[in-house]
Amino acid sequence: MTLVLNEEQRLLKDTAKDFLTRTMPVSALRQLRDQKDSLGYQAEHWQQMVELGWASMVLPEAYDGLDFGYMGLGAVIEECGRTLAASPLFSTVVLGASIIIEGGSDEQKAALLPLIAAGELRLALALEEKPHHQPSGFATTAAADGNEYIIHGEKHFVLDGHSADKLIVATSLVSGTGLFIVDANASGVERHRHHLIDSRNSATIKFNHVRVKQAALISDGNHGQTILNTAIDYGRICLAAEMLGAATECFERTVAYLKERDQFGVKIGSFQALQHRAATMFIELELAKSVVLDALSAIDDKRADLPQLASLAKAKLNDVFELITNEAVQMHGGIGVTDELDIGLFLKRSRVATQILGNSHFHRDRYASLCGY
Repeated sequence: MTLVLNEEQRLLKDTAKDFLTRTMPVSALRQLRDQKDSLGYQAEHWQQMVELGWASMVLPEAYDGLDFGYMGLGAVIEECGRTLAASPLFSTVVLGASIIIEGGSDEQKAALLPLIAAGELRLALALEEKPHHQPSGFATTAAADGNEYIIHGEKHFVLDGHSADKLIVATSLVSGTGLFIVDANASGVERHRHHLIDSRNSATIKFNHVRVKQAALISDGNHGQTILNTAIDYGRICLAAEMLGAATECFERTVAYLKERDQFGVKIGSFQALQHRAATMFIELELAKSVVLDALSAIDDKRADLPQLASLAKAKLNDVFELITNEAVQMHGGIGVTDELDIGLFLKRSRVATQILGNSHFHRDRYASLCGY
């Protein structure tokens, strides 16, 4: 178990921080939102991320990847959280590529992973079907028809689904859970983009009797559900890392405001009540850092307790992110609820992030079940 970054990982994090601060500050997300950008992120920024090696960081070297591990990628994603950076990194690499790496055939890996590493292929995981997270028992079906499958159903809250080149669709087969690679522009696929309150990119996707070749099947049966669960756990942990970055940035901005805002002739940071609340936030952040680093190292070490740590990380960051953004708005006073101040953007991000891939209730229940309670 490693709860500190090594020298290479620290350098990577510093490079990511410098790039994101210069190129993709919070104001960039605000601009995308105000202009109602059709893509939802800047294509040139994504290409720069690819050139920095972020898209290939966890891909195997045999498929043009760097095989640098999730501790490194998590450090990058944490910095992305600090600036609320908009990109398909999470949907393509964490959710999409991980399924191909864990369950894809050699042919699928050879055909898709090098394209992901080069930034030439964007993926999206079509998973959710209901307002609340449910990673199994799908209503979307895949029926065998000769050497083809017919996929029919509807998926909601597909992250970056509006702009993905290919979709990984979770379905119900006679044998269990089936995972399929579907061309996003295939006949019968309907995509409808939605603007979430935090400006994250999402889509509703309908599959109207979409025909795919047998080669599109990644995995099925119990193995298919296992692969899906593993990839979703990777996603939960990396999302927790993003939330950690956003919460840290929000906390630091709030502390800076406490040190500069005058009230009754003194800095409001001198008020003991606010100091105590800030101390509580700091303590919770430190605990959250340990939880996230432990979970990221569990991915790289392929530890058996990965599912428990994924739920622990997501539940903890759900609570911490909500606490800190709520306190940030309160401590900023009236200006905290205005759109002109960036704090509101972090609050909105917390509200959406806590629901993605399971809220706190889901993960506390899952953690208890996994631990035998």
